[in-house]
Amino acid sequence: MDPDMELTFNLSLVGYLAASLFAAINLFSKNRQRLATVVTATLIAAVTVQTVYMGLRWIAAERAPFSNMFESLVLFAWAVVVVHLALRIRLDVPVLGVVTALFAALTLAYASTFFESAIKPLMPALRSNWLAVHVFTCFMGYGAFALASAASVAYLIVARAGAPANGTAAALDTATAKTISFGFLFLTAGIITGAVWANSAWGTYWSWDPKETWSLITWFIYAVFMHCRFMRGWSGRRAAWVSIAGFASVVFTYFGVNYLLSGLHSYAK
Repeated sequence: MDPDMELTFNLSLVGYLAASLFAAINLFSKNRQRLATVVTATLIAAVTVQTVYMGLRWIAAERAPFSNMFESLVLFAWAVVVVHLALRIRLDVPVLGVVTALFAALTLAYASTFFESAIKPLMPALRSNWLAVHVFTCFMGYGAFALASAASVAYLIVARAGAPANGTAAALDTATAKTISFGFLFLTAGIITGAVWANSAWGTYWSWDPKETWSLITWFIYAVFMHCRFMRGWSGRRAAWVSIAGFASVVFTYFGVNYLLSGLHSYAK
């Protein structure tokens, strides 16, 4: 890896680790407002450095850096942090700061440990301007769904502790709904741009490739959440379990399909 890219990658990883530490301390602090500001500032600094890293990689590769597992994991970590910071403008849920920072740090560590970071030429099937749009929109959706799942798990823990009506539980329930609404729009855009790209590359909008099929299953799970939440008034435990089921489908779409099923997206390995 280029020295500048390696430096920015490592700095962003350290920044996320620091943010996770500050966020964890904040959970038990009496002066939460001040520490919350420190957590947010640290996350902003870390994601800014990571953005520089991704930009340097884009320039070096002369393409969007979204073409393999290493690059997609880096994008996944970035997306989760960006979604969290966007949510933070409207809603302060301290536990999500811990989850976000720790997720980003562990994802970058996992990517750098188990996947090759060397920049390689794109396969012919990926040499398209649609690559950046399709992958970016999908992973913004994935980032939102990861945060929603974390909020849902936290809600269930709070509810099991016998305090489902307190402010924390209500904020977690709201965070789940807001992040899923955000992610659903991006996943929809990702599926549509993927279909357009598929037609351009292979002459068909839809081929029932395993990745396409599981993306559609994921979309339907979150469509059920959206319908039940906003049309039937679902909240609390029922909404949380649908959110968790949706993210389980996301994980299988992202990891399981790549390694367990073969198809047109096998290059993602």
